[in-house]
Amino acid sequence: MSETRSDGELLRAVAEDADRRAFEELYRRYAPWLTARMRSRCADAGIVDDVVQETFLAVWRGTARYREDAAGAAGAAGTSSGARGARGAGGDAAGWLWRIASRRLIDALRGAGARGRLRQTLARLRHRDEVSAEERVLAGVEHGDLAGALVRLSPELRAVLQATVVDGLTTREAAVLLGIPPGTVKTRAMRARKQLREALA
Repeated sequence: MSETRSDGELLRAVAEDADRRAFEELYRRYAPWLTARMRSRCADAGIVDDVVQETFLAVWRGTARYREDAAGAAGAAGTSSGARGARGAGGDAAGWLWRIASRRLIDALRGAGARGRLRQTLARLRHRDEVSAEERVLAGVEHGDLAGALVRLSPELRAVLQATVVDGLTTREAAVLLGIPPGTVKTRAMRARKQLREALA
């Protein structure tokens, strides 16, 4: 009859000896619990499965290091009754795994959100019929009426237009350059575009 090893013993065996059996035991002990916890946070089973796999890969590769002394205090909030029974004395592997997985879930959801926003932006760009104010300004450069349109803008609007359109800065970069909040940059950019549309119409 084999003795059940504590979480700390399993994690040390994985980290120090690349013990495959210890890793498999740790995976069997915590993967179902971690998957259930993640599914309560994310409805996409594919993302949850990826996050759980990435969490255990981090443990196996050693990119995530478990310290029993630090994990005991910090990880207590991340356990459930099922995982508490398997916890080794002095540390909380369940809480530690939960923190790794929750960070990876946030990263995955941010990535999915960014990809979705990019798809929406590309779809809008593909289907737009109206020429933007920036395109009109750039066309005006070739036809000589840019100076007249820009002179009619207030200095504040002209500075935002210069920073965001001509210099190609992001809203945050323009805010830093101009010493104003990002929301003010956006507002002034909208006002500048509106005035340019009217001036170039």
